[in-house]
Amino acid sequence: MREDLRDGSTRLREPTRAWVTQCALSRICGLCEGGLGRPIAFVGTPQESDRNEFHQPPMHVACAERVRTPDQVVVTTAGFDVVRPDREDPDRAPRFAPNSRL
Repeated sequence: MREDLRDGSTRLREPTRAWVTQCALSRICGLCEGGLGRPIAFVGTPQESDRNEFHQPPMHVACAERVRTPDQVVVTTAGFDVVRPDREDPDRAPRFAPNSRL
């Protein structure tokens, strides 16, 4: 989900549970809402990359590069799994886990 700024740039909004679920089930880009092919890109912090779980929904590579900030990384993959937290999970937000990193 994007937010267009006055200076013409774009940034990602905070993902909602409903939005990330729709992106996962419909296989649509979290930024432009277009259908996803391969490769799929995820934008996140270096810690998310190390953990291999991202909070932002999947995107086209070009969309991910467009919204990536200098402190973020882009990871490409051929596929992903949706991580739905259980009661004991300290991170209650849904996450995406790339399963075939490129």
